[in-house]
Amino acid sequence: MERLSSNTYNKDYTKEEAYMRARKKVEKLKGFYGHFASYIIVNVFILAMIWLNLDEGETFWKFGHFSTAFFWGIGVAFHAAGVFGPDFLLGKKWEERKIQEYMSDDRRNWE
Repeated sequence: MERLSSNTYNKDYTKEEAYMRARKKVEKLKGFYGHFASYIIVNVFILAMIWLNLDEGETFWKFGHFSTAFFWGIGVAFHAAGVFGPDFLLGKKWEERKIQEYMSDDRRNWE
C-alpha cells in the first residue's frame, strides 16, 4: 500500500475545503435568486389584481397598493447584502482598480 505524503494530504484537504466553500456560496446564491424570483412573481400578481379591481375613479398610485412590494423589498435587499457581502459595491477589487487608475494618472502627470 502506498503511503500518502503529508503534502499530498494537505493539497487534497485544501481542494476539498475550497470546494465546500464554493458549494456553500452557490447554495446561498440559488436561495437568493429563488427569493428574488418569488418576490417579482408575487408582487406582479398582487399589483395586477389591485389594478383589475380598482373602483371607477380610484387611483392606482397609493402607498397601500405597493406596501407589500416595499416592505418585502427591504427583506430582499438584506438577503442580497447577506449573499453578496459588504464588498459588493465598494469591495477590494474596486479599491485595487481605483488605486491602479490613480497611480497611472499620477505617472502620466509626471512624465
